[in-house]
Amino acid sequence: MTACEGQMLNSCYRTPSSDTLLPSENETLEINTNVKEEPIEEMSKQDQPVETKETDEQKRHKIASELLQTEKAYVSRLDLLDGVFYSRLLEEANRGSFPAEVINKIFSNISSINAFHSKFLLPELEKRMQEWTTTPRIGDILQKLAPFLKMYGEYVKNFDNAMELVKTWTERSPQFKFIIQDIQKEKVCGNLTLQHHMLEPVQRIPRYEMLLKDYLRKLPQDSLDWKDAEKSLEIISTAASHSNSAIRKMENLKKLLEIYEMLGEEEDIVNPSNELIKEGQILKLAARNTSAQERYLFLFNNMLLYCVPKFSLVGSKFSVRTRVGIDGMKIIETHNEEYPHTFQVSGKERTLELQASSEQDKEEWIKALQNTIEAFQQRNETFRNAIAKEYEDIPVEVSNAELGKRAPRWIRDNEVTMCMKCKEPFNALTRRRHHCRACGHVVCWKCSDYKAHLEYDGNKLNKVCKDCYHVIIGCTDSEEKKKKGILEIESAEVSGNSVICSFLQYMEKSKPWQKAWCVIPKQEALVLYMYGAPQDVKALATIPLLGYTVDDTPRSADLPHSFKLTQSKSVHSFAADNEELKQKWLKVIHLAVKGETPECQNELQVNLEEQPESSKTSEC
Repeated sequence: MTACEGQMLNSCYRTPSSDTLLPSENETLEINTNVKEEPIEEMSKQDQPVETKETDEQKRHKIASELLQTEKAYVSRLDLLDGVFYSRLLEEANRGSFPAEVINKIFSNISSINAFHSKFLLPELEKRMQEWTTTPRIGDILQKLAPFLKMYGEYVKNFDNAMELVKTWTERSPQFKFIIQDIQKEKVCGNLTLQHHMLEPVQRIPRYEMLLKDYLRKLPQDSLDWKDAEKSLEIISTAASHSNSAIRKMENLKKLLEIYEMLGEEEDIVNPSNELIKEGQILKLAARNTSAQERYLFLFNNMLLYCVPKFSLVGSKFSVRTRVGIDGMKIIETHNEEYPHTFQVSGKERTLELQASSEQDKEEWIKALQNTIEAFQQRNETFRNAIAKEYEDIPVEVSNAELGKRAPRWIRDNEVTMCMKCKEPFNALTRRRHHCRACGHVVCWKCSDYKAHLEYDGNKLNKVCKDCYHVIIGCTDSEEKKKKGILEIESAEVSGNSVICSFLQYMEKSKPWQKAWCVIPKQEALVLYMYGAPQDVKALATIPLLGYTVDDTPRSADLPHSFKLTQSKSVHSFAADNEELKQKWLKVIHLAVKGETPECQNELQVNLEEQPESSKTSEC
């Protein structure tokens, strides 16, 4: 029914207003006696307007005409997207202003959709309307549309990602932003944004569905077009459900963008997973004097934004005071004689005492908050149950007695954010994820720097965590220290019991000189440890001295008091603060490279203690 028809219908059934003057009972009788009675049938025939009723055939022609006109407008919109927006952005991308891949992802298969409608469907509809007197049907044409609905499936599926890319690159690339804004100024755009035009293909399928339903209602079941039209509707309705979902997401995204602007573009809320539940003004009761302060709430499916209004000449603006997560939130109805309609929102981040404008407003807020909490808990419970069901037949952990004998279930990488042993957070560069092959835990490289023979893997050596290594190997603490002696021995531990230790300048190959705390431990007198500082818990590098050649004659380009250790292609250069310290180091190193240890370590330590005052910062 059109708007005009609706107004006519309303006017026909409009009742007289209460201020209409009605005749009294006597006046009525007098009028009735003076007026000559006419047959009711005759009067009704005279009053009835003469109108020609539209036949179903005419209505079907009208629907077909509407389909053609809307198709022409739709093809024009597709030409704008494909031939203007897409072409100009791709042309600029080929100049290197931004990646061409991004433009292709934004517009997906819009060129294929445009080609189908402009070269096939629109010409078919135009031809059919010219032949309507002999072939009054559209079901057969729309049925041909069905195989091409897959194109729309791809476009709709990509729609959320396309919107996100447009937003991202509008902020990131000035050229991208300029081209879009320049096109949007053109008359053909009708003052609408690129995002609005991109929604057209998503909205088109539901439009076909609506017209086809209307067409079928006016079509006799014995019509030759009935089967084709019915089959077309069935296929199009399935595709329309996906489009309607995308439209709802777009509307939600549009609302999120509006709120994002209200919040000064500072809160990261524009995410397809965020859904606005309720918003509105509220009063906050101050904790000390119970004075009421004006506030504004935005309730989402996963959080509550508690905001303070900001002065603005254009539109509403707010500043977020607190973000309260729905997880763990509780709603308590409170009673305050001085301040009615109050309730309390208690979250992990903050507890708020709020006052609604009325009892109804208070009930609406409490209901919205409680429903959101319940929905959040239900989603989490569903997720937990799904995970539990997936692994219900798999033991969570392997017992100590079975370590290495039975393959473990690996904990997924995305289930943890930190090492399950040392609790250090993971990151992409310096602390990556590794799996212990014995217990399946996700650990960092430091905690997985162990290997053990695992029975379930044919006794092959596998990477395991520190705890599993202890259980499988059964090593003691002293053995563990010996095992991790390569890099994991703490500097303070070896420096206090060393043959020699001091700061030296160090250079490897052509790298720049750097200061290092160098130590040769008593228990490992053939290994030189290098630390960044005397209290470091891990060595930067170690040099097994056995087999190295010592060159104690500095070149002109070298630092004074320097010496070199060479072996094959490895060259390590050192420089002491003075000649005396250099000789002490050479005395120990000359023995170590031959596999010997100092016979009189105490004497060497005493000699180090006798260094001049200027060098005491380098002593052990």
